Amino acid sequence: MPPSTDLLQGTLDLLILKTLALEPMHGWGIANRIQQVSKDALQIGQGSLYPALHRLEYKGWIKAEWASSENNRRAKFYSLTRAGKKQLEAELSNWDRLNTAIRLVLEQI
Repeated sequence: MPPSTDLLQGTLDLLILKTLALEPMHGWGIANRIQQVSKDALQIGQGSLYPALHRLEYKGWIKAEWASSENNRRAKFYSLTRAGKKQLEAELSNWDRLNTAIRLVLEQI
């Protein structure tokens, strides 16, 4: 099992929003997609994922609907709201600024 990777505060929200921009997904699908795309570098546990999903739903950035999963089990599927799409754009912009600032510092030290 790869070592645990701590995420900057707010980064999990960005990863979830970006993942849901592709298509609605259930919680396990979101965690699995993030793990696959990161080549197993990021593993999101249920103890982090579900509180984040509830927080994003409370903020109105995602909505949840019950539906059947690919294996015919009932699951809550999450999707972006219009407000969530706007928030994703803002979060990506903030991420770009932060990434640039950190890179500048690292190149000088």
